[in-house]
Amino acid sequence: MTKAGTTLAAPESPTSAVRLPRRRGIELALIVLAVLLSVYGYCAVGLARTGTVPPGAVGYGAGLGVLALVAHLAVRLRAPYADPLPLPIGVLLNGLGLVLIYRLDLATPGDHAAPAQLVWSTLGVGLFIMVVLILRDHRVLQRYAYVCVAVALVLLLLPSLFPAVNGARIWIRIAGFSIQPSEFAKVLLAVFFAAYLAANRNALAYAGRRLWFMQFPTGRVLGPIVTIWLVSVGVLILERDLGTSLLFFGLFVVMLYVATGRTGWIAVGLVLAVFGAVAVGPLEPHVHGRIEDWLHPFASIDAGQGPNQLAQSLFAFAAGGILGSGLGLGHSVLIGFAAKSDFILATAGEELGLAGLSAIFLLYGLLVERGYRAGLALRDPFGRLLAIGLASIVALQVFVIAGGVTGLIPLTGMAMPFLAQGGSSVVTNWAIVALLIRVSDSARSQYDGQVAP
Repeated sequence: MTKAGTTLAAPESPTSAVRLPRRRGIELALIVLAVLLSVYGYCAVGLARTGTVPPGAVGYGAGLGVLALVAHLAVRLRAPYADPLPLPIGVLLNGLGLVLIYRLDLATPGDHAAPAQLVWSTLGVGLFIMVVLILRDHRVLQRYAYVCVAVALVLLLLPSLFPAVNGARIWIRIAGFSIQPSEFAKVLLAVFFAAYLAANRNALAYAGRRLWFMQFPTGRVLGPIVTIWLVSVGVLILERDLGTSLLFFGLFVVMLYVATGRTGWIAVGLVLAVFGAVAVGPLEPHVHGRIEDWLHPFASIDAGQGPNQLAQSLFAFAAGGILGSGLGLGHSVLIGFAAKSDFILATAGEELGLAGLSAIFLLYGLLVERGYRAGLALRDPFGRLLAIGLASIVALQVFVIAGGVTGLIPLTGMAMPFLAQGGSSVVTNWAIVALLIRVSDSARSQYDGQVAP
């Protein structure tokens, strides 16, 4: 109160800047736990099979620990605000995959895949470190959208120049090494889809003609991206890479839905998927055979020919029960040549049981959820679409593979992320985790230091 009888406004409380926690200590603790669990699994396999701890247990634990620690230091240096969960999840899934492949190697003395998988895992972590250190801003990728799609198409066409393997032209084999280019192409196409849809999202959502229950964009806007998608899927079908073609289709529909917000695209995608399955199924013997196996998984037993791969997989899941038979004590090797790749989930189901299998699915679900969360927190449309697209790649792969080996849907040849044998797959999945780390760092750092009342 002043002498004149007027009142003075009370001084406003000072504002303070909010500093977000970086949570790198949590990430380090989870990485240590992931490495210890992987080493425990490695020792459990050796004790179950030979009664002794494997002689390479210390080297395996040290190698995995050093790789994880270097990756953690790269994140701490260049992405301090990144989500603390994707890296430990990747380490744990990759470590568990090495354990399962090593376990199957002991049952197939003439076919050792674990050493090669360890080399590819090292290359994958190296790529993770390079992406985190070099790519300072995910928006840089938007400038190279058309370069990415050009490289992706070249990668998809390359396997057609090499001999078919098991009836499919999806690998490049050079000097004893095999590479699956479509694994790298899926990340490049996700970058292109995100860039194109972000640049044209308004035209895709509001321009064009309304037909039935939804609005279709004009051909000038929708045409280029549909053309790229059709060429990609067409090449994959000609090369009989049906699993990846299904993945590209699902990725295209999901990202189109996210960009436009039109739920009708989901309905259109489902209708097209059904029509495609009905059209391709009777014409392609390979696809027709897998559909028949899905519809009648025990037909070969009834015919006196013994169980096929899908039947053996179902037997493995049934034998696992709730808690599993224990690492190293199952018989999933009876599945045959794809036990370490397409059907490695059956080994996990038999030896870890429903409880262990549920934990694996929760890890995948958590990785996908963190990708979606980072995308939703971003302000730029490209980053949002990129994060959701990359997370959707993981989600679609897990659904397609898990659904195939459990008899939920017809089987398609793909690699379970991080778990299955496959160098190209593990390297690509580490690249996906690196990009999710970069996006999540941008999502959180944009709020750091903001003034709050």
